[in-house]
Amino acid sequence: MIPLSYFLILSAVLFVLGAVAFFVKRDLITMFMAVEVMLNAANLAFITFAKSASSIDGQIIVFFIVTVAAAEAAVGLAIILLIFRQKKTIKSEDINLMKG
Repeated sequence: MIPLSYFLILSAVLFVLGAVAFFVKRDLITMFMAVEVMLNAANLAFITFAKSASSIDGQIIVFFIVTVAAAEAAVGLAIILLIFRQKKTIKSEDINLMKG
């Protein structure tokens, strides 16, 4: 049996890697994937806590997070596609949509 602390350590490592990738990389697709990695790290932590407490509450939360992540994927990719069509780039430095 694998100790639960290993899963929490893995979750923390995945979250930190996602956060670093989000702030270091500059194209929208990589930033989008980094957010997904951070959501999966949170899911792993919730499942670990639910397993340690012998409760189903963590699994219910994960179900809602997966639902939100699916909606985010659909809407986020559509927004990225529209930005690419308009600006011809997905680099975050080159995109300043709020300028008049």
